[in-house]
Amino acid sequence: MKLYRFSPIKNEQELLEAIEHTHFACFELCKKAFDKYFPVAGNMGVFCHYDDEYKFLIELRKKLTEESDNLNQKYFRLHNPIVIPARGDVPETTYTYLYIRRPDQYRAQVGDVDFVIDDEKYIELKKSLQKGSQINGAKIFDRPDLDMVELSDPDIDALAYVSTRAMTEKVRVKQ
Repeated sequence: MKLYRFSPIKNEQELLEAIEHTHFACFELCKKAFDKYFPVAGNMGVFCHYDDEYKFLIELRKKLTEESDNLNQKYFRLHNPIVIPARGDVPETTYTYLYIRRPDQYRAQVGDVDFVIDDEKYIELKKSLQKGSQINGAKIFDRPDLDMVELSDPDIDALAYVSTRAMTEKVRVKQ
């Protein structure tokens, strides 16, 4: 039995398939939680599950993205944004930043996407969760340095995050 749906990713086509899968899985998470879709921040994360896969994907990412002189850079701007056409009620979406995550035994998911909402709506969402509201698959992300709401589902092998535009831009650099 293969534990990970896409890993190890061995070429650019497999990476793009993992990105497309993550995209639709994250939109499904958003719809399950909020009964609508939020816009994306443009950040796409792909999770590695093997050391060799990570090394390969970092080299591939270097070809697909702009270099950065910031040693703490986490997300890298794509030379050519990845545009995923609309399907059903999921809108056409453009990703402009790519992150390759190191192997982590606690992250079996394929990847993640960041959704954005305006500051006031985010504050309301976070307060409602803090007061005990149950939103399908939503919880406050357990990292004090990142003010985000995490969306997950045991039947969906991706994670999504909801936050303000400012926070989704802040996550592009390691804290």
